Amino acid sequence: MNELGNALGIETAAQCQLQVVSLLLYQAILDDDVGQAFLSLLSTLSTNKGVANERAHCLSAYGHWFQTLARTGKSWGDHILQRLLLADNAFTHAAQHYPLAELPTCLITAARHDLQIIQELYTLPPSYISQWVQTACQLSTAPVEWTLAPTSPSIGLPPQWSKGIPELVTYYQQQGIGQFGQFHGFRWQQGKLLGLSQTDPIRLNQLAAYEGPKATLVKNTEFLLAGFNALNVLLYGSRGSGKSSLIKALLNEYAHRGLRLIEISKADLYDLPVVLERLRHQPQKFIIFVDDLSFEEDDDAFKALKVVLEGGITPRPKNVVVYATSNRRHLVREFFADRPRPSDSDELKSWDTVQEKLSFSDRFGLTLTFEPADQSTYLDIVHHLAQQANLELSREDLDYRAKQWATRHNGRSGRSARQFIDFLSADLASTTGR
Repeated sequence: MNELGNALGIETAAQCQLQVVSLLLYQAILDDDVGQAFLSLLSTLSTNKGVANERAHCLSAYGHWFQTLARTGKSWGDHILQRLLLADNAFTHAAQHYPLAELPTCLITAARHDLQIIQELYTLPPSYISQWVQTACQLSTAPVEWTLAPTSPSIGLPPQWSKGIPELVTYYQQQGIGQFGQFHGFRWQQGKLLGLSQTDPIRLNQLAAYEGPKATLVKNTEFLLAGFNALNVLLYGSRGSGKSSLIKALLNEYAHRGLRLIEISKADLYDLPVVLERLRHQPQKFIIFVDDLSFEEDDDAFKALKVVLEGGITPRPKNVVVYATSNRRHLVREFFADRPRPSDSDELKSWDTVQEKLSFSDRFGLTLTFEPADQSTYLDIVHHLAQQANLELSREDLDYRAKQWATRHNGRSGRSARQFIDFLSADLASTTGR
């Protein structure tokens, strides 16, 4: 092997396997499909005696590792680095909650030991692995190697990673570990927190009109990120006014500062206390997003949310807020039959029931109102979206088409404006061939 191999201390598959099994904290770095395929390959290489069926098994193991790595679209080094940054272990947990000076010395020593090995894996050339297979299988030419080169680490690790403990601690504190480091958006579904690899890319600067409610919601979110007592918020208003888009845009604006968004449906609101306890001790800040909220009479989900908004024996986590949208100002449906009549013997009890229903929305610290869009507001939104889409139309032509669209389709709203611009952009592109 060349000088690089000698410097890394990995000259054979057996040596590489020995390095991997000596990891103290970061054993799970190879727990995914790519890592398991790599371990299987090392095992077959280390035990290969040159017998025909063992050579075939070795080639098959190499092909499996190659294929699983190719599916990621990353280099071997980039894959190893990503696994390092998302690791969930005793050291990364402690790094999230304590300053570097307060971390146990034994944890730091173990982390340095592991970082040296992980760097060796990161810089291990795929050509080495291909050559190991060529030698073990007695091939005239080496198998095709995965040649994507690793990119430079973005977190500023020093040339010797074992000396990069301060940089890693800062990264884990800011970006999170495990699931909360890998994903920004989540959905709570059937008792599980599911990370979303793709979320709505909407940005705050893409949303026009309703500047007052938008500014208030942004300020409240800033309070949350700064560690203050932010308020739960009800976004109430007409359909299509951009309430949900505004909440989703906050994630894209502040994810780099540790904001995470968890969407939960009304059917799963019973689990809210469980969700909150899971988030309570995380360093990130969380928005619980409940879309299109309303309740029927005697709805148990109403009671579950009420407990969360008001607090129980345990205090509400300072790192969690509930942002809910609704088309109804009073979230619990009320019927005329609910109203007490003077002749009713249980008049006081009936009024208490009515008041509880009507006051539920008051339990949100903030209620932001999104009024129906008049023609001026609707056209302002259209102009804003048209400018972002770089549409080359006169103001008069654009306004005429927008008014026609609103009349023939879903009326005047931010959603209708977005649908109009999307359709117009596609129509103009297909007409001009661009």
